Amino acid sequence: MKRPRPLDDKVDFIQSAKSLPSDVEVENLFSASKYLSLINTIKTPLKELSYEERLLRKAEMYQLYMKEIPIPSKRGSLVPCYSWTELGKSLKIIYRQPLHFLTNILLKQWDQVKIGTRGEDQPLDEIIHPIKAEATIWLIEEVHRLNTSHHHLARLWKADPLHQTYIDSIIPKIYAKSP
Repeated sequence: MKRPRPLDDKVDFIQSAKSLPSDVEVENLFSASKYLSLINTIKTPLKELSYEERLLRKAEMYQLYMKEIPIPSKRGSLVPCYSWTELGKSLKIIYRQPLHFLTNILLKQWDQVKIGTRGEDQPLDEIIHPIKAEATIWLIEEVHRLNTSHHHLARLWKADPLHQTYIDSIIPKIYAKSP
């Protein structure tokens, strides 16, 4: 994954056939065998794959996509928030990029851990400084983008039929380019 780049740089989510990378560029991104494996997987018709194989293929493509999205380098906005999931949603809008499936799950778990404590009704920005909370999310996000196995993702997705709930859309309407 490329290191963080300034927020001014635009990230294209859709590539046309004309803008696909050359073979040399692809070899720089992936090892040749991994690239060929992915191409062969993509060329295999979906109806010939089992549910598990389709899920694994989807997880592999998802993870490859997430690795390519740079973590924003210009950060530190003071986002008032009540919960971790609310902060995550705000960051998606501010930085115009999705959060990893595992990051979304973790944010939900952090909110659930707070239930039943004395500070249950206390807003997150009163417990931890908003800049620290944001930095924490981006740190976790970087770990998930760089180090998650697509096999692990596929296993999690297979176990949870509602996993799509925690996968951010790749091209949300608010991110689509205006005509």
